Amino acid sequence: MIFRDRVEAGQTLARHLEKYRGEPGLILALPRGGVVVGAEVASELHFPLDVIIVRKIGAPGNPEFGIGAVAETGDYEISEEVVRELWIPRTYIDRAIQAELEEVRRRIRLYRDGQPLPPVEGRAVLLVDDGVATGHTIRVAAIAVRRLNPKLVVIAVPVAPPEAIPRLQEVADDVVCLATPEPFLAVGRFYDRFEQVSDAQVVEILKKFRVEQPQGS
Repeated sequence: MIFRDRVEAGQTLARHLEKYRGEPGLILALPRGGVVVGAEVASELHFPLDVIIVRKIGAPGNPEFGIGAVAETGDYEISEEVVRELWIPRTYIDRAIQAELEEVRRRIRLYRDGQPLPPVEGRAVLLVDDGVATGHTIRVAAIAVRRLNPKLVVIAVPVAPPEAIPRLQEVADDVVCLATPEPFLAVGRFYDRFEQVSDAQVVEILKKFRVEQPQGS
């Protein structure tokens, strides 16, 4: 399956999420590309859209190789298997988490004016991204959201490697994935257009959909 762009992927994904129409729902998208996909789902299901900020933890000397992820809530997960294989010291992991949390705080200020997550208790929360590679980031997002007592946690993505699905099912009530191709290689391989999404685009999309009050307000 090849998607023309993130808009088409979101429209297609929305059709596979019809069973959640009418739920007290909320879409939390993972910036940046997930926000474009999530906007299409939000538009179709008439759900509010916001973001949950999660950052990948990269390996020493190879930041693109994810060894885990950290969420804005402080929840994090590290692949202990990879840590052992690469002999990664705990001091590196601690420094990397703190560095990524700095970027998390920057994005919260930029995307949500510094406000916390919107209320999720008792709601069906759909976590949306434009695709999954290792699954670290969206998995940690699910772990973080589940601590806030939602009714359901649903992971919804256009494409993921088949081996990622069981790991996502461990932390979500439902996983909706349109395609699990092999070989996988990279998310962008399954889009005709996969341009980088800017911070300005994310902010503009969120302005159209955000109608929630912050958690605890």
